[in-house]
Amino acid sequence: MTTQLNRVGVDIGGTFTDVALDHAGGRATCKVLTDYGQPEQAILDGIMIAADKAGIALGEITQVIHGTTLVTNALIQRRGAHLAFITTEGFRDVIEMRSENRFEQYDLNLTLPKPLVPRKDRLTLNERMGPSGEVLLPLDPAEVDAMVQTVSAGGYEAVAIGLMHAYANDAHEIQMADALRAAAPDLSISISSVISPQMRELPRFNTVIANAYVQPMVANYLGRLVGRLRDEGVEAPVFMLHSGGGLMSVEDAAEQPVRLLESGPAGGAIFAADYARAHGIEKVLSFDMGGTTAKICLIEDGAPKTANTFEVARTYRFKKGSGMTVSTPVVEMVEIGAGGGSIASIDAMGRIQVGPRSAASEPGPACYGRGGEEPTVTDANLLLGRLDPENFAGGAIKLHPSASEAAVSAQLSKDTGHSVSEAAFGVTEMVDENMANAARVHTVENGRDIEHFTMIGFGGGAPLHACRLCEKLGIASLLIPPGAGVGSAIGFLKAPFSYEASRGLFQRMSEFDPGAVNTLLQELETEARTFVEAGAAGQVTETKLIAFMRYSGQGWEIPVPLPHKTFQSDDTTLILAAFEEAYRTLFGRTIAGLATEITNWSIIVSTVLPEVAQAEQYRGGALGSAMRTRQFFDAAERRVVDAQEVARETLMPGVEVSGPAVVVERETTTIVTSRYKVIGQGDGSLLLTRKGEAS
Repeated sequence: MTTQLNRVGVDIGGTFTDVALDHAGGRATCKVLTDYGQPEQAILDGIMIAADKAGIALGEITQVIHGTTLVTNALIQRRGAHLAFITTEGFRDVIEMRSENRFEQYDLNLTLPKPLVPRKDRLTLNERMGPSGEVLLPLDPAEVDAMVQTVSAGGYEAVAIGLMHAYANDAHEIQMADALRAAAPDLSISISSVISPQMRELPRFNTVIANAYVQPMVANYLGRLVGRLRDEGVEAPVFMLHSGGGLMSVEDAAEQPVRLLESGPAGGAIFAADYARAHGIEKVLSFDMGGTTAKICLIEDGAPKTANTFEVARTYRFKKGSGMTVSTPVVEMVEIGAGGGSIASIDAMGRIQVGPRSAASEPGPACYGRGGEEPTVTDANLLLGRLDPENFAGGAIKLHPSASEAAVSAQLSKDTGHSVSEAAFGVTEMVDENMANAARVHTVENGRDIEHFTMIGFGGGAPLHACRLCEKLGIASLLIPPGAGVGSAIGFLKAPFSYEASRGLFQRMSEFDPGAVNTLLQELETEARTFVEAGAAGQVTETKLIAFMRYSGQGWEIPVPLPHKTFQSDDTTLILAAFEEAYRTLFGRTIAGLATEITNWSIIVSTVLPEVAQAEQYRGGALGSAMRTRQFFDAAERRVVDAQEVARETLMPGVEVSGPAVVVERETTTIVTSRYKVIGQGDGSLLLTRKGEAS
């Protein structure tokens, strides 16, 4: 991507809104509390603070890049449009029947997520396409007219259209959508053949429904944001980070808001991948912990792992299958309700539990002094000496230890007999173990061995917990990049313009039709390139191809990277070899004698990122000097330790401090436990390594 001056990245989180502004003199960053009533106000406040730090006028900003959890939160909280879903006769209950998978086998009171569309608002058409796109039952124009009347009488704000096998032939969906647009030009309409033209009706229906459900709200929000920026003198174009880790125009985001699911966390993965490349680290576990959630992502060979499906709004914590599966390109990660604002409580068995409820920014943790009365992870860290009450967020937020003590005593200590310090330790240990378990499961599911990875920690909370997490996972090296406290916002500034176009085309490899495949891939590339060039005209691009394949009889397929080329009949050998390599990486073996199939294809067009400057790496050197000595509770040692407090800016390249130590900066605090040491790196990163490890 070409370098532009005065580019702003803005990430709205559950507790803080983070801003990073790149300018000629360097980078200015800040954190402000998220405004739930007017999220755009927090963006403006943050941009003004960052611009003032940088010494530039708002009119000098050349680009604004934004990521938001608005779509995810709207789906979780069921704050969306009054929606109708139009589908094929006989299939209105697909979204309620789901996959019939019992994700919690022994729970007799199993709670399934309620569909976004009540049954009375699921409308049907007598039509049918076949899986190869053949018309089995034509759509009667009279029935289309009757459906238009039904929708008009229903007072709906949005309509989702998902017909059977529309990925193979979209004629009936387009016919229905055109009729609705002619009758109601202001009605928000989403069709599955545009939003998710892939096999499997459940994720396809869910995806088009989710898109239509949030579209009016997202379009309204983005319109307000752009308008407020213009009013304040920011005339720069606004781009959104989509969940696949690339940039898209604000206009495209308003049309396909489902692609904004997890857009903030995707920025964090890009941030970590950038530093993985700079330090030449091939296997990275990205750990992003903010005020509300923690996210873990695998990064290999400098790129985050991606997927084409994602599960949102789970009714059971951590349980796959308990949420709504949507089919959209996404940076694959595991997310848990474990952030600084996560609320601790005592369950029916007298155990400390943490999350998924969060105090967020309103009222915030008890120690914020904003009315919060429930104990949170931040309160526990404060009581354990890991936070300085006078220097939190650079002194912008004064913390109140007495409020934390009162909350922990009333909610956790009173009924358990534990002291306040014991209860605080229980809170942090529980949240660390929850994150460690999530990391173990995620790496095992991807066929990886976690102790061979290096962790990169960022977000306001990660540097506080990352070292302890490494102890639990057996990870020897941890990297804390500069600007870690606002890592996702910085990641936005490093993202390429990109778009992934996908479509279903089922073929058995024994019947591989290169002509049909090449035609499809050309259409997908044209679609993807059109989106990318809308925001990055004239920039150099690269194209990646992925086929989704499986053995015949299997229920799910795996992504298989393939060379971007025009296929010939004899390329089946190349495709099968790539499939077996990908399958072996995931499962440790292949299955002899089984036929293989391709279900979906994806083309990804993205701008080429500039080469990353390689960081000078240091494994030790001069001993750093401490500002003072302070105490914190070291979890592995099970005791309070005397720690050196060090200002981050004093950890110059090669300067080493042995743990226990506390490294302080404006946006976060890094805890170095007794078993680790910290060394300054050439790019301003902090490298924490386990004592006794070979250099």
